[in-house]
Amino acid sequence: MSDYLIFFTTILAAGVASGTPVLYATIGEVFSERAGVLNLGVEGMMLMGAVTAFRVSHVTGNPWLGLAMGILVGGLFSLLHALVSITLRGDQVVSGLALTFVGFGMSSVIGWPLIDVRDAPRLPAFDIPLLADIPVLGKIFFQHSVVVYIGFLLVPLAWFIINRTRPGLHMRAVGEYPAAADALGIHVDRLRYLYVLVGGLLAGMAGASLTLAITPLWIEGVTAGQGWIAVGLVIFAGWDPFRAAFGSYLFGAIRRLPLDLQGAPVLPWNLHLILRDPLLNYFTNMLPYLFTIAVLVIGSREAMRKKLGAPAALGTPYIRGERGV
Repeated sequence: MSDYLIFFTTILAAGVASGTPVLYATIGEVFSERAGVLNLGVEGMMLMGAVTAFRVSHVTGNPWLGLAMGILVGGLFSLLHALVSITLRGDQVVSGLALTFVGFGMSSVIGWPLIDVRDAPRLPAFDIPLLADIPVLGKIFFQHSVVVYIGFLLVPLAWFIINRTRPGLHMRAVGEYPAAADALGIHVDRLRYLYVLVGGLLAGMAGASLTLAITPLWIEGVTAGQGWIAVGLVIFAGWDPFRAAFGSYLFGAIRRLPLDLQGAPVLPWNLHLILRDPLLNYFTNMLPYLFTIAVLVIGSREAMRKKLGAPAALGTPYIRGERGV
């Protein structure tokens, strides 16, 4: 295998691993928004899931218990958002932002004693027999942590639930036309609670997978804005799990690119020296966040949201008896 192919394969494999936490958060947000609830608290839920999982794993020596507790904490935080935005019919944007701020503050306090911890047990990583031996593809897809493989299974499962099952039909109904769904006997608030909870559980898993497998340590703000990236990727993906997976892995590759470029092979016309330039690294670090800002700005326009396929009742509290969606 040539140096160039090895370099290319390494970038893609790193992208799949680094993009996995974003994938979990994005799929969770797809479920929540498909049901009509915008959740901007993903970043805070990821942080709380990350610090909880890391601390439990460090204290108990059991990373699986840490993963379970991280998922649970993300779900509990999402229920706070559901209470404010669904039951109390508060502003979903304000509620989500408040949860992000609370999650950042609480995770900093809880995680302060963990900053110097480097020996917390990690979730297992292993090669999938036979598939891992496939040239190029084996290294990219089949030599990872267990959380990456779970992510592979989550994507088609989420697509199937949303598009090919009765619960998925009901979810899309309460996200598009909640009044019509209510008239047909579908409990709008109950379903919205359920899918906001699903989104929170997956956000918690995103944070837990980050500190237990992808970046096995705790530092303040370890998610580095990946929750916001997930919110932008939902729009980019058109609320589709497969496109969400593509966007997540692409983000992961770009995010890891500055580090991987340091090992770039010798290229003609000294291009390898340009690729290793620190200024280029800063630029590539900035690209995913510029992309997210652009997507959110475009997606904030009502006409553009309709073209992109956003759920018609997204962000709108449902009040029984009111006319409209």
